[in-house]
This record gives sequence, C-alpha cells and structure tokens, in this order.
Amino acid sequence: MGWLALAGIGAAVFTLLWLLGLPRSLWSLAGAALMLGAAGYALQARSDLPGAPVEAGRKAQQDDPMLRDLRGAMFGRFTSDDSYFFASDALIRGGDARRAARLMLGGVRSSPQDSALWTWLGVVLAEADGRTVSPAAAVAFRRAITLAPKHPGPRFFYGLAQVRAGQFAAARPLWADALALTPAGAGYRRDIATRLALLDRFLELQASEQQRPTGD
Repeated sequence: MGWLALAGIGAAVFTLLWLLGLPRSLWSLAGAALMLGAAGYALQARSDLPGAPVEAGRKAQQDDPMLRDLRGAMFGRFTSDDSYFFASDALIRGGDARRAARLMLGGVRSSPQDSALWTWLGVVLAEADGRTVSPAAAVAFRRAITLAPKHPGPRFFYGLAQVRAGQFAAARPLWADALALTPAGAGYRRDIATRLALLDRFLELQASEQQRPTGD
C-alpha cells in the first residue's frame, strides 16, 4: 500500500510538471525538488522498471530522446561516432547495458582520443552498473575531460551520472563547470542552466531538511 500511495503522489506531481511545460528529462529532478521526502524513490529508483531487482538489468528501458538530442547538440550529429551511439542506445533500450558497454569500449579502443566516445562509455558503464558511478565509469569520464578540457559535454554527462546515482552534491560542480564552458549562443545552454537551478534548489531543500530539529 505504501508503494501505491507513493505512486499516487508521484502521478499528481508529474501531472503538475507536465502542465508547467518542463522537459521530460527534467521531471525526475524537478519532482524531487517538489517532494523532498520522496527523493530517494523519485531520483534513485527506476520507476519505469518492474520490481524484481535481479531481472531489472534485462528488461527493456524507456527511451529518452531529449538525452539523445543533447548528446547530438554537444558532440555533433552525423559524425563517425554515431554508429557507436545509436547501437549502444538500441542495446540499452533492449535491456543489455553490459553489451552496450562492450561496444563502447571497442569504440574508444579504435579512437582513443575521442572525448565523445569516452564520455558515452562512462554513461553506458554507469548504466550497466545499476546507475552507479563505478570506478570504471569515473575513469572514462575523467579521460573524456582530460581529452577535451574546454568542452562542456564530458562534465555535463558526468554530472548526470552522479545525479542518477543519487550523488547530488558531487554533480553540482560538474554542472556548474559545464555551464561555464557552454557558449552563450549554444542551444543547450538553457537546458544545462535549468538543470543546475533545479539541482541547487534540491540541495537547499535537502540542507534545510537536515538542519530541521528532530524533536524529543
């Protein structure tokens, strides 16, 4: 019954977010800012997957076209990287994140100086490890940043992986740096700024909740 009640609250909140016109990719983070008490579920759980943890890694996953659009806007479209990106997207949608990780690993082996491939290797490795920023994923993201220190993409997606893992404070400087590195005229600048503002709001609410007296 507790899960049913939480689902009802979540439905009401996401309906409000839809009415406000927020992008779908921001719903989980915005919902957490509105419902601090449900943050553990809304931002860390996988509400789109069935409840059996041992089977979740093999289940088909919901597509996120806005995430693909951001990747294309940041790293370019119709490039040699697309074959790796699209194939890994398809594998993840089919629930085979580990195979997607092997595919991306082959990509960085063939083009070891490509920061976009290293970035997406980090994203896929985090997905394969249950949306945790594993040491392997962190290495991939850091390699991408080293290869393209002035590019916002590696930092943005590293921060996104931290948010998905529930490491909100760790994501904040990454998104701040990504925003600072984004050209003023870039079409995706507003998206990064909105995510950063929502994250800041969530962190403020979280800090307020932690400082609230617990009572006798």
